[in-house]
Amino acid sequence: MNTDSLFLIAGPCVVESESHTLFMAEEIKKITEKIGIPYIFKASYDKANRSSIDSYRGPGLSEGLNILKKVKEQLSLEVLSDIHSKEEIEAAANVLDIIQIPAFLCRQTDILVEAGKTGKVVNIKKGQFMAPADMKNAVNKVKSSGCHEVWLTERGTTFGYNNLVVDYRSIPIMKGLQCPVIFDATHSVQLPGGLGNKSGGDRQYIEPLAKAAVAAGAHGLFMEVHDNPEKALCDGSNSLNLSELEELLKKLLSLYKNL
Repeated sequence: MNTDSLFLIAGPCVVESESHTLFMAEEIKKITEKIGIPYIFKASYDKANRSSIDSYRGPGLSEGLNILKKVKEQLSLEVLSDIHSKEEIEAAANVLDIIQIPAFLCRQTDILVEAGKTGKVVNIKKGQFMAPADMKNAVNKVKSSGCHEVWLTERGTTFGYNNLVVDYRSIPIMKGLQCPVIFDATHSVQLPGGLGNKSGGDRQYIEPLAKAAVAAGAHGLFMEVHDNPEKALCDGSNSLNLSELEELLKKLLSLYKNL
């Protein structure tokens, strides 16, 4: 992936089914090709940090990776998903182009080092509890095992209970670590645990926050996108409706090109 121009990481929060995953990947690909923005498909095969034991986690490692492999092969897309343990990394690296470290695991030394050994691009989500400058330690852990390409993703900082706030200073600060910086526009509007047994969200703020991130110098944007957010099996409250994606990307690309 060329990170010299604005790029997009997008897809549903979780793999809901093979047919839905392929549908979403194809629809988003059509939009991104139409307007000319590089695109990486994302979906989680397992959401290991859901609020409730009853929440849908995904199809799991084996089935989920098989579905992501079909996205990669049938649609010629790079694919990204998040890993949650060292034991997953070898299987994930056989399919994924970008290995993502979840925010809650961004300090876990063993996971970071093992992910770096794969030779894949490693995208580390900045923990909601982390100062942006402190992400240098996570970057160094990944690079210590030979990885040469590490990305960092801003996804908001915990602000009181059930709320996040974005400090846009984090984008230039983390760019100073010589890593491409991505802004997660949908998790940044999440209200963690805000609905009691699941997270809520304020998706109406996705656009202004994404615009601010582009203006602050983000290299890429991360968005969870769904064709029916109200029926999504994970993070529907903070997912962008597929029907709104094209117009939003047009605005963001225009802003980026005029900086």
